[in-house]
Amino acid sequence: MQVLRPSLLFCLISLASPVVAETIYVSNEQDNTISVIDGKSLTMTATIAVGRRPRGIALSHDGTKLYVAVGDDDRIDVVDLKTRRVESAIPSGSDPEFFAVHPDGQRLFVANEDNNQASVVDLPKLAIVQEIEVGVEPEGVGVSPDGQLAAVTSETTSMVHVIDARSLELIDNILVDTRPRMVLFSPDGKQIWVSSELRGTVSVFDAQTRAPLAKIGFEVPGVSRDLVQAVGLQLTPDGSRAYVALGPSNRVAEVDARTFKVLRTYLVGQRVWHVALSPAGQRLYTANGNSNDVSVIDLEDRSVIKSVGVGRSPWGVVVAP
Repeated sequence: MQVLRPSLLFCLISLASPVVAETIYVSNEQDNTISVIDGKSLTMTATIAVGRRPRGIALSHDGTKLYVAVGDDDRIDVVDLKTRRVESAIPSGSDPEFFAVHPDGQRLFVANEDNNQASVVDLPKLAIVQEIEVGVEPEGVGVSPDGQLAAVTSETTSMVHVIDARSLELIDNILVDTRPRMVLFSPDGKQIWVSSELRGTVSVFDAQTRAPLAKIGFEVPGVSRDLVQAVGLQLTPDGSRAYVALGPSNRVAEVDARTFKVLRTYLVGQRVWHVALSPAGQRLYTANGNSNDVSVIDLEDRSVIKSVGVGRSPWGVVVAP
């Protein structure tokens, strides 16, 4: 019988179980904090104080800052991830809920829920440079990979508003299912994906013609249809899979993004709001608003491997390498 040296045994274990060095950031709507989770140990390691009612969050392109929409303070807080403190604040317009960072890294497109506008923020200037009238209760925001288009959902109007990101003019309005939440562009920029909370659907449109391409419905055995509410969305970088948070059904759906077929669902925490993929695509993290935790899904094993407690009412989630 061959006996493995300790050093060799360690190497073999390391190869079988690669170390995950990523860091997960979660906005806690009721606690006015950001929870920091270590991807290796899957434990919460820090709490960052921010403004009131943090929801939408995103990383700067260089990964050194975290932008946080703090709705009750009408601003975007900028967190220095080295010091883990708010280093500055940016005016955002009234009640920012969600936003997207433009591919140039110089601008934010912000949904202002209270005043039915989308604000365009110049990051170097820390100032609003344009306000665009959209529908009632705007929430979701997406920007195309080439930076030419932006899209904003309006919950009450049940529309997606398409904006020319260069001229900053509204160029189209798309009618969608009731109470649209999230909007994003496919990685190749050819499609627009929109989740509709009350209908529990995801609609897919051609990004240039705005023609409908597909509508995806969801069913969870044993769960009432009205509890299957599509909210957060995430597409893999290669465009092959979509992950959809299904709200109070406590499920995340995995969808084949080319055939638009639902492949499976994962049971996660209560009232899942938003989801985020790890950079390597091995894991999916979910912010569960009613159980105050984050579920960790191993996408290779297709199983939920852990629940990590965070603050009260976790809403947004992002992952940094």
